[in-house]
Amino acid sequence: MPELLNTQSRHRALRAGLVLSLAALGTIAASPPAAAQDVNATVFRVDYPSLLPLSRLDLPSDDRGFAGARLATDDNRTTGQFMGHTYDTKEITVAPEDALAAFQKLMDAGERLVVVIAGTEDLIAMADAAPDDAILFNASSGDITLRSAECRANILHIAPSDAMRTDAVAQFLVWKRWTDWFLIEGSNPEDTALADAYRASARKFGAQITEDRVFEDTGGSRVSDSGHVLVQRQIPVFTQDAADHDVVVAADASDVFDEYLPYHLWDAAPVAGSAGLRPLTWAPTHESWGATQMQRRFEELAGRAMTDLDYQTWLALRVVGEAVTRTTSADPATLRDYILSPDFNLAAFKGVPVTFRDWNGQLRQPILLSNGRMTVSVSPQEGFLHEVSPLDTLGLDRPESDCTAFEGGN
Repeated sequence: MPELLNTQSRHRALRAGLVLSLAALGTIAASPPAAAQDVNATVFRVDYPSLLPLSRLDLPSDDRGFAGARLATDDNRTTGQFMGHTYDTKEITVAPEDALAAFQKLMDAGERLVVVIAGTEDLIAMADAAPDDAILFNASSGDITLRSAECRANILHIAPSDAMRTDAVAQFLVWKRWTDWFLIEGSNPEDTALADAYRASARKFGAQITEDRVFEDTGGSRVSDSGHVLVQRQIPVFTQDAADHDVVVAADASDVFDEYLPYHLWDAAPVAGSAGLRPLTWAPTHESWGATQMQRRFEELAGRAMTDLDYQTWLALRVVGEAVTRTTSADPATLRDYILSPDFNLAAFKGVPVTFRDWNGQLRQPILLSNGRMTVSVSPQEGFLHEVSPLDTLGLDRPESDCTAFEGGN
């Protein structure tokens, strides 16, 4: 019976895909002939030095981000062939000290559509150095300030902000009525920023942080042959005598301690945030809304499972492809205007079309909540409403943002 259901699901997905393809072809056929466009884009990745992850399952692949871009380029070419459009995507990796010079060289060569995988400081430096007609698609940084006081008009954010992820977790925990949180945060600046986002989400949705502790990053190797023995002794003691709580929320952007929390707490409690129930844009477990077909195509292309970063680079280039198809133009200004307009939307295997907030350039999208084996839920949760879109319950709303770079947004 399960095999029959899986077969039926695949057939339904294939039929749905065929209907969408025919509808797209119908739209294209009904449009007047347009000049063929050569669409050139670049995925620009800055590789920072880092320690090995806590789990070898999270070892970074050499093609991280690039594999998603390759799939998107194939998808864009499939649609583009009917209109005579061509798509080409360059892949560039650089060390942090070479990032700005390499980016400037790219601009001097005339490239104007760039998907950037980089930290906040490098992304801002690139945006400030870019010509007025360039568009940078932020595929990795969740820094909230990039969507507020440090926003740039030439950056469109494909990656969700940290606030979108923490709001996604908070909504689910509140829906479950797990409103008393034990927050454990790391000692590095990025951990503090993530913990602040969880505090803001708690206030926003009516949860209470009953205890807040900092796990100090002492440096050095985090994984050893006897690591589990030390963890089994240390973590229970660290979490002992905490105030009453329903759930432990981990804010560990540095990946120092998060994976050690489940099963090692002093008091039995679920874990969410950086470990346990995690907020993701994509997960290998995601199967709904035609995602299984997407998973299979990516696995065939890359020989591995799709990650958040792959999905975000795929999404960035699909935004470009959709805008080119609808505007029949490859002019960056034309594309940007359309992308930020009410007319833009894109199917993204998330159940609803994704759109952009035209007042700070953030892509609206649902957030998956995954335990690593299953997609437990998807936020926004039922009952969390907004006058524009339920997706705007995730992350900074217009009144909360200090972004002034985008003019005339709705």
